Amino acid sequence: MNKGICVIVGAGPGNGAAMGAEFAATGYRVVLCARSKEKLNAIAEKIPGASTYAYDVRDTQATPDVFARIRAEVGPVGILIYNAGAGAFKNVDNSTLEDFQSAWEVNCRGLFLAVKEVLPDMRTAGKGSIIVIGATASIKGGANFAPFASAKAGQRGLVQSLARHLGPEKIHVSYVILDGVVNLQRTRQQMPDKADEFFLEPSQIAKTVLFLAQQPTQAWSFELDLRPFGEKW
Repeated sequence: MNKGICVIVGAGPGNGAAMGAEFAATGYRVVLCARSKEKLNAIAEKIPGASTYAYDVRDTQATPDVFARIRAEVGPVGILIYNAGAGAFKNVDNSTLEDFQSAWEVNCRGLFLAVKEVLPDMRTAGKGSIIVIGATASIKGGANFAPFASAKAGQRGLVQSLARHLGPEKIHVSYVILDGVVNLQRTRQQMPDKADEFFLEPSQIAKTVLFLAQQPTQAWSFELDLRPFGEKW
C-alpha cells in the first residue's frame, strides 16, 4: 500500500527517525532530509523504503534543487513535516546578531522556502498536509531564549498564516508545540538523574503527527501541544 510521499526536513535520530518509522509503517514512502548524508543513511536503514537527501535549510540555493530531485526520483510530495529547528539559548546580552540571524534562517526562512517548493504538488493533487514541529518558546519567550524564542514565535505566525491561506484548498497546515525535553541520547546524558517519564517520547510524538496528517477535512486541528504528564505549564 502506497499512501503517498512524506518528506521530513530536519530528520535526526529522535523525532525525525520516529516519524519516519511511523509513516513508513502506515504505508507512506518516506524521504529524510538533513545536513549529514551519513547520519541520514544510518536512520534510513531502519525505515523500509526510505530515501535520503543531504539538505541544509540555511542554504537558499539548495532548496529548489533538493525538492526537484525528490520529485524526479521519488515523486510528488503529499506531506511535508518540517522538523528543522535551531537557536542559541542566550539572553539579549550574551547573544550575537549571528545567533539571532541563524535561528531565523532555520525556523522561518527555511520553512518558507520548503513550503513554496511543495505547494505545486499539493495543489495539483487537490490536497496535502504540512506539519511544523514547534516549541514552547513560540508562545512564551524565556529570558535566556532571545534568538530561539523570537524565531519560533515568527515560525508559529507564519504557520498560522499558511493554515488560513491554504485551508480552502484542502491543504492542512498544523503546528505541534513540544513542551518538554525530548528523550534523546544527549538529553539523557545531560540529565542522568531524570526518570523515563520526565521525557517526551519520540515514538508518541510521531503518533500524534500521523494523526494530524490523517485528519478528515471536516475536523482539522491547527495547533496541538504535547508534554509529559509531569511537566509544569
